[in-house]
Amino acid sequence: MKRVVIFASGSGSNAENLIKFFQNSDNVSVIQVITNNPHAKVLDRAKRLKVSALSFNRVAFTQTDHVLNNLKALKPDLIILAGFLWKFPETILDAFPNKVINVHPALLPKFGGKGMYGMHVHKAVVENKEIETGITIHYVNENYDEGATIFQAKCNVLPTDTAEDVAAKIHELEIEYFPKVVEELLKD
Repeated sequence: MKRVVIFASGSGSNAENLIKFFQNSDNVSVIQVITNNPHAKVLDRAKRLKVSALSFNRVAFTQTDHVLNNLKALKPDLIILAGFLWKFPETILDAFPNKVINVHPALLPKFGGKGMYGMHVHKAVVENKEIETGITIHYVNENYDEGATIFQAKCNVLPTDTAEDVAAKIHELEIEYFPKVVEELLKD
């Protein structure tokens, strides 16, 4: 059984989608949801779906080995960032090489980097009059949104689309493709 840990900072819709996708799997189990926000809705989703959940603060994440030791004890085959907004510490990346992935709401390298998440990305796509955007699932390295690309899916951006319209299209791509890409990665 492959073991998955999900990091999220917000509502957790992608985390919930992943949990539900693998809920009856004989091959993959989401063993914990971890968040840097003690008030994140993802904690409620995890509880409702009967998945262990943990919240932590910046000190536990970046200045101690608290989160790292928790991960080592869990022995995940894959660590998934699903709307997790903090930069990942090199100590964790070194302990889990090529086992940390992220989904970004744009076609990297466009609209990536520090501060480029959620509606900030969708507004930039609309303001730049892009004709297409999409999602990028990529490995996480020491820099924001610069790890090797695993998968991209595209959608059109209409001249009349608002940032909210783009967000809805991106969310559909995430819901459709993220679990399938995770499943493929875990087969290797």
